Amino acid sequence: MAAQGRNTALKTGWPFASCLRWRHIILLVLIGVMLISSLASIASTHMTRVQYARFQELESERDSLQTVWGRLLLEESTWSAPARVEDMAVKRLDMRVPDVDDVEVIRP
Repeated sequence: MAAQGRNTALKTGWPFASCLRWRHIILLVLIGVMLISSLASIASTHMTRVQYARFQELESERDSLQTVWGRLLLEESTWSAPARVEDMAVKRLDMRVPDVDDVEVIRP
């Protein structure tokens, strides 16, 4: 029966009838691959944009943290200035710079 179908295809002028089926299958496979490829491209572009937005947020946070760090360094240098330390030692701890007579030099 199948042989008659092939003979009928040949008689009706469709010698490539079986070949058309394979072409349709190949065409559908190629269309599927194209759709998958385009969806992957869209997903990749979206992920890139999301990551770039996160990168910009982190850069902004880094800049603000560097500003705070600079202020803290300035504050530290103000609090640890030698004149301020000496003034606090005199006022709070009743310390004083020793007189020349109070200093002893020990030689080995």
